[in-house]
Amino acid sequence: MPKKPASIKILSWNVNGIRAIQKKGFLDWFREQSVDIVCLQETKAHLHQLEDQLTRIPGYQSYWFSAERKGYSSVATYTRTKPLSVRYGFGIPHFDCEGRVLVTEFPTFMLYNIYFPNGKRDQVRLNYKMDFYDAILSHWEEQRKQGKKLLICGDYNTAHKEIDLARPKENENVSGFLKIEREWIDTLVQRGFVDAFRLFNIQPHQYTWWDMMTRARERNVGWRIDYFFATADLISRIKNAWIAPEVMGSDHCPVGLEIET
Repeated sequence: MPKKPASIKILSWNVNGIRAIQKKGFLDWFREQSVDIVCLQETKAHLHQLEDQLTRIPGYQSYWFSAERKGYSSVATYTRTKPLSVRYGFGIPHFDCEGRVLVTEFPTFMLYNIYFPNGKRDQVRLNYKMDFYDAILSHWEEQRKQGKKLLICGDYNTAHKEIDLARPKENENVSGFLKIEREWIDTLVQRGFVDAFRLFNIQPHQYTWWDMMTRARERNVGWRIDYFFATADLISRIKNAWIAPEVMGSDHCPVGLEIET
């Protein structure tokens, strides 16, 4: 039997369209990583629209959860190790119809791959985002009561603190940095969830998303809105967490985490 790895590496990336990024060398990038789990957000595709080379990467199982609406939202998880269970959504049809939550359970943690709603369009979508935030937090608390250890990665669509975006003052009234959104992350932290990246890097100018229209990436005028949050009972096992801004192809870059098994 192959030796069980002492730790596993996980990457999370909002690819802004899996078919679009496939044309930009996604599969070459994937093969070069040699990681154990890759979580993708905003794949914008249904399974039948994808080529086998995307869905059947050698050495990995893949799981796809798509929005009912075509070309919208959707998430996917690739893993070397078959999960104990896979959950598509978290049991609320109003949210699950948008294909935002994919849960893979492993012996030592439950991994949530989530594309959180964006609230910039209008007040209706902001309300939807905040309702989603509250509902998913309640769901996590129920899982914790059952003794589950949670690792939650994805595009949260909110920068938590001023250090997490280049121009905080100019964006105080923009969804993604509204007081109400940031307070939800405060609540998350108060409940015992930990921002893994900040365990290892407390420097400014660490971003994961840049506005493509203004070529903001060239000037590193960005936002850190992609995270790994973990329940406190996993923190001692997290060995590293990082951002990979050098990886191109999307308006987001990947974020990574290494955790002991």
